[in-house]
Amino acid sequence: MSSKPSIPKGTRDFLPSQVIKRKYIFNVIESVFKTFGYLPIETPTMENLSTLTGKYGEEGDRLLFKVLNNGDFLSGADKDALERLDSNKVLSSISKRGLRYDLTVPFARFVVMNQNEINLPFKRYQIQQVWRADRPQRGRYQEFYQCDVDVVGSDSLMYEAELMQIYSQVFRKLDVKTRILINNRKVLFGLAEAAGITDKFMEMTISIDKLDKIGREGVVKEMILRDISESKAIKILDLLVIKDLAALKKAFTGLEEGSKGIREIEAVFDYLDGDIPELTFDISLARGLTYYTGCIFEVKVDTDFYTGFNMGSIGGGGRYDNLTGVFGLEGVSGVGVSFGAERIYDVMEELKLFPAEVQKDIEVLFIALDEESHKYAFKHISILRLSGISCDLYPEPSKLKKQMNYANARKVPYVAIIGETERAADLVSLKNMKTGEQKDVTLTYLAEMFVKK
Repeated sequence: MSSKPSIPKGTRDFLPSQVIKRKYIFNVIESVFKTFGYLPIETPTMENLSTLTGKYGEEGDRLLFKVLNNGDFLSGADKDALERLDSNKVLSSISKRGLRYDLTVPFARFVVMNQNEINLPFKRYQIQQVWRADRPQRGRYQEFYQCDVDVVGSDSLMYEAELMQIYSQVFRKLDVKTRILINNRKVLFGLAEAAGITDKFMEMTISIDKLDKIGREGVVKEMILRDISESKAIKILDLLVIKDLAALKKAFTGLEEGSKGIREIEAVFDYLDGDIPELTFDISLARGLTYYTGCIFEVKVDTDFYTGFNMGSIGGGGRYDNLTGVFGLEGVSGVGVSFGAERIYDVMEELKLFPAEVQKDIEVLFIALDEESHKYAFKHISILRLSGISCDLYPEPSKLKKQMNYANARKVPYVAIIGETERAADLVSLKNMKTGEQKDVTLTYLAEMFVKK
């Protein structure tokens, strides 16, 4: 008996209607990327594990999908580690590749390997799949698309402002109301400076990044587990309630790194000059990835507008000054953001934000009532298709009811019925499936009708 078919957890099949909607999102995002002068690249599905490990923090490393070496992979396994059941040691000896976790680290590797083929500053976008061994849940999958846009080779804060414009334009085109949050890793370092725990900066940011999920008390407990005293944890959390940059300036008096972070955020706001009202400063924004060094960003659905709706971040990114350095190219700063396409899809689906025309299948379905009409229709839909009109023909001249049921199932807006009478007059009987209106038209009229659309 054959087993029931299945797919790995955290992955999905997509029906045609879903693929069409997803492509709509990708096309909107890509069109905005192009208007800002960004160029497309692609990188391999697999990267060397040496490229990926150590770039995403301890939690990110645990979520990497590893790929077993080719052939008899156990022949090269660490025998002592096998006997000790030391999975980490064994893994490093039997797996040298992994599925990419994001698009930013592969991009940094790409820049280093192709530095003689690109011009700096280099503006790129990339829309490809990534994989994370995360626990699947609403809005979180193990296989998903990222839509990244980055620029490397410039320290200019103009690019931070430009990326905020890209976020704003994309979500306005998608008709999704959002809040765009901005902070700076130097501001977070200022928190560590203020609490006297600069040696625990990474532990602090990893804990702060969980504030939305586990709350204030949970973050305090997390910091204690990471050897940050309760009093210092509370001091940090007390600073996290500060809402504006002016008040934070006073709190950061004498703190060099923290004050520099504030100035960088102010510079971004100065560039934008109030043009993006949905952009707000949020001192608690941490973003746990270790490669961020300057401004960091996150996009969330505006829950004030969509009352009661809750979804995690649908975009994020930041400035990374040192990422290419680990691959041997020093002094190349970069900044970029990512769109969480899967979550954006879920948001638009749940809130019914997809335009009606996006969900359309074909423009018109041809229905033939006899064999000669079927051949006649086949010739004419070929002409329509050459004009770029999306149309189809039911595969056989069966009963009218059966063909109309098929048209309804595909939610076709128009049906063109051809029988002996219509064929003799070189006409089709065109039915509007929404209004029920039906009239005889010429094929020329039909073609012009859809071309005008």
